[in-house]
Amino acid sequence: MRSPLAKVLHPLAGCPLIAHVLKAVRPLKPRQLVTVVGHQADAVRRVCERFGACCVVQEPQLGTGHAVAQTESVLRDFDGGVLILCGDVPLLRTATLRRLLEAHRDHQATLTILTTHVDDPTGYGRILRDGQGGVAGIVEERDATASQKAACEINSGVYCLQASFLFAALPRVGRRNAQGEQYLTDVVRLAAADGRPVAEVATEPEEILGVNTPADLARLETILRNRRGNEPS
Repeated sequence: MRSPLAKVLHPLAGCPLIAHVLKAVRPLKPRQLVTVVGHQADAVRRVCERFGACCVVQEPQLGTGHAVAQTESVLRDFDGGVLILCGDVPLLRTATLRRLLEAHRDHQATLTILTTHVDDPTGYGRILRDGQGGVAGIVEERDATASQKAACEINSGVYCLQASFLFAALPRVGRRNAQGEQYLTDVVRLAAADGRPVAEVATEPEEILGVNTPADLARLETILRNRRGNEPS
């Protein structure tokens, strides 16, 4: 971001990126709202706690799977669905998240993933399908083969998982990949390999856009402004 400010604290339409994510979640009335903080933890915590979130610290930062594992101490006695989102993906609509949760419930799924199709999937994890068309896993771009990179169905980074499966699966996730990190995406492969029900919900590409550069932030500012301008008053 070329900035001393933690990425999730950069303002979008007057609010920190992570505030947009928390605003989308709040109408779902989660039993427990948990945010994982690391870089500039105290400053991020101050934003999150205004939304009633409990914050846990990830130190060191060893990947997305490692980040989610830090929440186990808070969610130890919870056996419902755990909705996982990214703090730098601020355009998700509450209605989309509600569709994801409904699909997870209706399919009695162990894991439900939000996907989308894009013309240029560069930089995103690709959805892998089995011979019957079901979700078999996700491969990050750095670890993908040429044929896998050709796929245009991508991972949004948004999931709902049963807590009991999630925290049992995370210790099985290794770090043998190009980044040497514990990927949360590997739990999708584990669920499919175990024969557990995996469901998916598709959404529009715009909703899962993330922020990695100032140009990304400017693009999302324009999208959000146009979205609000088109909403009925």
